[in-house]
Amino acid sequence: MEVLEMAEEKKDTREKSELKEKPMSFMTLVILTGLVGGILFSGLAYLAYVINLTNIPPRVILEPWALGGWKKGWLGTVISIIFFGGVSILASLIYYALLRRFKSMWVGIAYGLGLFLLVFLVLHPLFPGIKPFNQIDFNTIITSACFYALYGLFVGYTISYEQYSGQREEERGGREEVPST
Repeated sequence: MEVLEMAEEKKDTREKSELKEKPMSFMTLVILTGLVGGILFSGLAYLAYVINLTNIPPRVILEPWALGGWKKGWLGTVISIIFFGGVSILASLIYYALLRRFKSMWVGIAYGLGLFLLVFLVLHPLFPGIKPFNQIDFNTIITSACFYALYGLFVGYTISYEQYSGQREEERGGREEVPST
C-alpha cells in the first residue's frame, strides 16, 4: 500500500512540475519594468497635473512630433502616457546596461534624478511646453523631481533585485533546497 502511495506522490509531483510556468527571461523583465514604470508614473504625473501640483501635462511629449488639436484632448493624454511607457523601456535598458550590478536603492534614485536633470536642463528645448528651468515654479520642480526619483527607484530596484536574485540562484546551482526530514 505504501509503495502505491509513494508512486502516486511522485506522479503528482512530476505533473505539478510540468505545469509550472517557465520563468520570464531577464531581458523581458527589464522591458516590462520599463513599460509599467513609464505608464504608471506618467499616469501619476497626469493626476498631479489635474490637481495642480505641476504645470506640465504628460502630453508635452507629443508637442514636437504630432500635429493637430487632438493632442490637447483625452486622446493626446492617453497616447502620451503610452508613449512614455515606450520611452521608459529605453531608459530601463540603459539602466540594465550601465547600473544593474549596483545593489543600493540610492543608485536608482540618483538615476531618476539624473533623468530629471537631463529632461529639464538639456532636452527642454525639444519640448515647447516646458519652460526654461529658472522659470518653472517650485511646486512643478519638486513634484517632477519626486516622480523621477520614484521612477528611478522602481526601475533600478526591480532590475538590481532580479540581477542579484538570479545570481544567488546560479550560486546554488539552480536547484531548490529541500529540507531533509
